[in-house]
Amino acid sequence: MTLTDTYTLNNGEKIPVVGFGTWQTPDGDVAEKSVIEALKAGYRHLDTAAVYKNEASVGRGLANSGVPREDIYVTTKVWNTNTTYDETIAAIDESLTKLGLDYVDLFLIHWPNPAPIRETIGYEKRNADVWRALEAGVAAGKIKSIGISNFRPHHIDALLKTAKILPVVNQLYVNPSDQQEEVVAYNKAHNILTQAYSPLGTGEVLSVPALVEIANKHGKSPAQIALKWSLQKGYLPLPKSVTPSRIVENGQLFDFELSAEDIATIDTLHGATRLTSDPDQTNF
Repeated sequence: MTLTDTYTLNNGEKIPVVGFGTWQTPDGDVAEKSVIEALKAGYRHLDTAAVYKNEASVGRGLANSGVPREDIYVTTKVWNTNTTYDETIAAIDESLTKLGLDYVDLFLIHWPNPAPIRETIGYEKRNADVWRALEAGVAAGKIKSIGISNFRPHHIDALLKTAKILPVVNQLYVNPSDQQEEVVAYNKAHNILTQAYSPLGTGEVLSVPALVEIANKHGKSPAQIALKWSLQKGYLPLPKSVTPSRIVENGQLFDFELSAEDIATIDTLHGATRLTSDPDQTNF
């Protein structure tokens, strides 16, 4: 397996098994250069979002990398302020313009239950309308695949009542400290790939003693151990860094295997650091 190996999604499209995350990467030269470094290191999957406010820089990095567009898998996301069909249609075009692309490979609904609509239209109608717009984007050739992020089973159940296209992925805060077992099991049962954002727990899991011990045993970094755990679980991790050496290191995951004992030990680390927020209780 390498960085260019792929999972096959439930619509037949292929997606590279590791992505390069850009959450919290500042817009401008930092984001552009980190994307160029990632593509130079062999990554072929870039993950951004409208709310990251760095789509334009990610697009410039892609354009200036020398790697053909068709070789790069690009994901972006609809933010919580887009609550209607028309707003989402406009958001799709805005993201494409900022990225400088004719199409994106994957477009996600970023959060399932935005705070402003909880007491008004409710998440069921909002997600149904936004999803219908994403489906229109697929029909128009602007999007190849559509999916969701931070959705819990009840959100997905509601979406599936009206969806004509099944979500291909559910992007979740998943790492050794927050394994979201119930949602991951639901995803698997519905043939929805689990993407793991913040697979290093925003850096917090890297100092967990059990992870450090396993890393020392393998002669690897704790980050590589956490990412390998994610891969061996069948997830798609999205490590983020702006440091060239760490960008390279986070992609060097294919010359070792974790033992069943290693995996079992890491599986006990749930709650070792912070857990994700409840998407029905967030304030955004």
